[in-house]
Amino acid sequence: MSRAKFHEMTEGTREDWQTIAMCAYEHNQKLADRVLEHLRLLGADDGGFAVSRLEHCLQTATRAHRDGRNEEYVVCALVHDIGDTLGSYNHADIGAAILKPFVSEEHLFMVEKHAIFQGYYFFEHLGLDKNMREQFREHPHYKITAQFCALYDQRAFDPEYKSMQLEEFEPMLRNVFARPVRSIYLKSA
Repeated sequence: MSRAKFHEMTEGTREDWQTIAMCAYEHNQKLADRVLEHLRLLGADDGGFAVSRLEHCLQTATRAHRDGRNEEYVVCALVHDIGDTLGSYNHADIGAAILKPFVSEEHLFMVEKHAIFQGYYFFEHLGLDKNMREQFREHPHYKITAQFCALYDQRAFDPEYKSMQLEEFEPMLRNVFARPVRSIYLKSA
């Protein structure tokens, strides 16, 4: 594959940027593969919990799926903690950043703020404010985020739970990651 010829962006030509765009297109087509691979990495870490980080994600997504949530919601449930290993102090931001081009504002807020909302169930044990989520009480996506944590996220640490396998979620994940809805790299309609 050819490469751009410039060493500084100010030297770039239309041909250079067409080459880069072609490479970016091919790279972007494999995003779902990279997300799946990173989810698999979570299987090697339990962080002290009763289940691995991957199993927690699978349980969260399985519970949402079995409860009849739509595909985008289920994929958000699957990916919500993908940042645990890379963003020890901001894992929710990592998951939200990965999902942002592909999901609704409602689901993006849910993933981005889930760590604060999840704190309702344990922050007091760490000397933190368990009601930190109340700063978002008037936000239109407060309810869906509180529900996500109550119904799925905080319940997903059961070693006896029969989760769906990652491969069963793959078609859903590929569908969601195939359709970016917002990005600075998309042309306006």
